[in-house]
Amino acid sequence: MKIRSLVSLFALSPLASAIPTSIESRALPLVQSNLLRRVLLRSNLLAKSKTLEGFAYATPERNRVFGSPGHNATVNYLYDQIAALGDYYDVELQPFVELYTDGTATLKVDGVDQEAGLFTYSPSGKFTQPLVSVSNFGCEAADYPSTLTGKIALISRGSCEFGLKSARAGAAGAVAAVIYDNVDGPAFAGTLGAAVRPEGPLIPTAGITLARGTALKNQLTGNATLTGDLDIVSIRENRTTYNVIAQTKGGDPNNVLVLTAHTDSVDEGPGINDNGSGTIGLLEVAIQLAKYSVNNAIRFVWVSAEEFGLLGSTFYVASLSDAEKAKIRLNLNFDMIASPNYKYGIYDGDGGAFGMAGAPGSGEAEKLFQDYFTNDAGLKWVPEEFSGRSDYAPFADAGIPAGGLFTGAEGIKTPEEQALFGGQAGVAYDVNYHQAGDNVNNLNMDAFIQNNKAIAHAVATYGRSFESLPPRTPTKMVKREQRGRKTGHRHRHLDRFLLVE
Repeated sequence: MKIRSLVSLFALSPLASAIPTSIESRALPLVQSNLLRRVLLRSNLLAKSKTLEGFAYATPERNRVFGSPGHNATVNYLYDQIAALGDYYDVELQPFVELYTDGTATLKVDGVDQEAGLFTYSPSGKFTQPLVSVSNFGCEAADYPSTLTGKIALISRGSCEFGLKSARAGAAGAVAAVIYDNVDGPAFAGTLGAAVRPEGPLIPTAGITLARGTALKNQLTGNATLTGDLDIVSIRENRTTYNVIAQTKGGDPNNVLVLTAHTDSVDEGPGINDNGSGTIGLLEVAIQLAKYSVNNAIRFVWVSAEEFGLLGSTFYVASLSDAEKAKIRLNLNFDMIASPNYKYGIYDGDGGAFGMAGAPGSGEAEKLFQDYFTNDAGLKWVPEEFSGRSDYAPFADAGIPAGGLFTGAEGIKTPEEQALFGGQAGVAYDVNYHQAGDNVNNLNMDAFIQNNKAIAHAVATYGRSFESLPPRTPTKMVKREQRGRKTGHRHRHLDRFLLVE
């Protein structure tokens, strides 16, 4: 099944068509890390990234948000590139339907614009009402005062889902909610996670920065009266979108490495680092892998609708039977691997740095990347919080070992990280995160090629053998005693999904 709304955009690349179309016509050598890494080129990564940018810029929206023409073109491009490799892979499109939301939010308090952001799944509404500060983090019904009825709730981010805060405020009689960030950063928004909640009615919900929220809360604490003018216009529509799944025909199908990357962007831009880099990183490895045989099956899963709450990866994992899940020895996820002010972040699979460990095998995956960066690439690295806030989360929730790489989003690079990786301390890893400027000019090609080679190393290693991994024991992510200093940064890449902070 193919999406064919933009046929002219889907020409196959010369590289893809040059690969022999039958693996049965010749004996392929067993994959080796150094050989697979050697054929990965910056020029191919850049050319394919430009292709994704072209899909976005060929549409009036200039983005690749899920279900859009730009994203459908991305899906077809991936399918065609893999299909052009002949019978090396089984490739399919996995359709699913999800609610798309978009819109605008404006908030003025006593006439001062608060530069509000819109929470996805927020209903529309226009209100001019007093603000009332909510106690604690607004996660419990008792946090909401009786004076809230008919007013706008001011709530701090933290400890529970945004959707729960909105529903609790609605149940307490608030007509709208404003959630302010709990860390310094740019304009803030997220997702309510769904269109309905059992705890109460979702109400129009907007987000503002920590600085603005703290200033408002301090004034309210000082018994000031503040009036908010909130206007939210929300668009909701069901959209059909697709995951792209490609698995090697060769290799043991009962022992599978699954690699994931999301294919969609946010509404604001083409999303070439987030996450065209992961998308193309996997595609280039998949193309070059077709020159080799594998002992274990390799499955590439390009998932859709990540920016709306890991929807594609959640759908994919839910579609697997328990028997199929048990065949997955490891999931490796790659999301933003070419940030301009990059760090080399390796997910903390054993929980040693951040206190949250994945299923057995996650720590071993972390070590594989640590050893590769240290011994093979000669590069420094830092642990990245294994928080479950990217597309590995549904796999981890299903008890599947997980790991991956990350070069940073809107978090701020520290002086210590500048010493390790260069770049600028005090500046975001990606200053164009979730913005129109996330195009090919936003890519750091040094980080891109190094992470691409790290992906290839993992594919080659596990394509040959899973001997470094323990037997599969389904275990969900668990907290563990933290060792040493917390050196990583919060990955707020999934603010549209981010539920707990």
